Amino acid sequence: MDGANVSTGCGCDGLAGSQQLLSCSEARALALANVRPILQQQTLPLAQALGWTAAADIFAPRAMPYFNNSAMDGFALRLADLEGRCCLPVAGTVAAGDAPCELPTGAAMRIYTGAPLPEGADTVAMIETCIDKVTKVHFSTAPTRGSNIRRAGSDQDAGQLLLRKGTRIAPRHIGLLAANGLHDIAVVRRPRVAVFSTGNEVTAGPCAPGQIPDANRPLLCALLAEHAAEVSDLGILPDDPDATAAAFADLGGQFDLIMTSGAVSMGGKDHIRDALIAAGGDIQGWRVAIKPGKPVLFGTLGDAVFTGLPGNPFAAYVGFHMFVLAQLARMSGAQPAPFAATPASAGFEWQRKAGRAEVFPVRLKGYDANGLPVLQRLGASVSATLVPLAEADGVAIVAAETSAVSMGDILHWHPFCTIGALT
Repeated sequence: MDGANVSTGCGCDGLAGSQQLLSCSEARALALANVRPILQQQTLPLAQALGWTAAADIFAPRAMPYFNNSAMDGFALRLADLEGRCCLPVAGTVAAGDAPCELPTGAAMRIYTGAPLPEGADTVAMIETCIDKVTKVHFSTAPTRGSNIRRAGSDQDAGQLLLRKGTRIAPRHIGLLAANGLHDIAVVRRPRVAVFSTGNEVTAGPCAPGQIPDANRPLLCALLAEHAAEVSDLGILPDDPDATAAAFADLGGQFDLIMTSGAVSMGGKDHIRDALIAAGGDIQGWRVAIKPGKPVLFGTLGDAVFTGLPGNPFAAYVGFHMFVLAQLARMSGAQPAPFAATPASAGFEWQRKAGRAEVFPVRLKGYDANGLPVLQRLGASVSATLVPLAEADGVAIVAAETSAVSMGDILHWHPFCTIGALT
């Protein structure tokens, strides 16, 4: 495994031509090698916990449902009372929120969904099988004993695991915890991430001749916010190694992750590696066998993890999803999810140069006879544009050794609809 353990700024460019590229699995291992789970916790009201990560396992304080209750609108009865009869007198009504009551012998009670089952009742006949005559009820169909009753504890046991430590909290989790009477939750402090763009050619304002708008910082900051990071947008670093090194040195242990885009390749203006070393940082690996996005850099600066992404926007997007998402997950105490693990079927033909894995935008065309998604490849493998990505339903990947894709070949993809698992 070459491309790893580049520990000084001296001679990197000279070595780069002879270095074997890191495989995607080797690069991901390096990306995670120095990431440690964040230990700081805080307690939030449940209503504010969306998107945060659970700091501990959460268990049910009691069984649910709390009491026997009706699963339907209808009539509660003791089935034995109906033997040889088709009607019963109606002794009253019980609704959701009413206190438990007792069912008189030989009578039925009108009952609504969620209402506590009267003591002595063993059946609820649904309203559609009854004729309500106000003072009595006619049963058109004989009910089955125990029907339409939600028994106490049938949904969950007391002490049952509700939410695992490391789970990113989604609306369904908030609903479950609220249903269990929980109002607060312990969460992991969000990862603190510094984001830089680089280069005199990009600007956040009006473009001078020769300049282009900075797409990467808005893109990366939005991705980080979507995945529950605490983001600090630190602007654009100039093509000046000393100024860049000074900016890195000034960070002073404020962040868990420092992320740059651009200036990590082999050109005369690609100064991130030397600046990181000058600021006291370290480089663990550089250059990955992935298209787009070969010049990815992995390192550290103090206690912070440092990830240098390529400057082309789609390459930065790919690097974020392949490496940064895994880093964020581990920082939050979650298990990093594999990239593009969902199988799919190729709905296109493609000849390509083998040697590097390749990620590309895809659109969902439909499903094959086996239920697999059928994908259409978008774009022409240009890393500088985001137009195909904006039209896509996800991204797919082919292995480094792949030289051709045929209709029906198995692919693996990352659909955009999977945001809830750290996308």
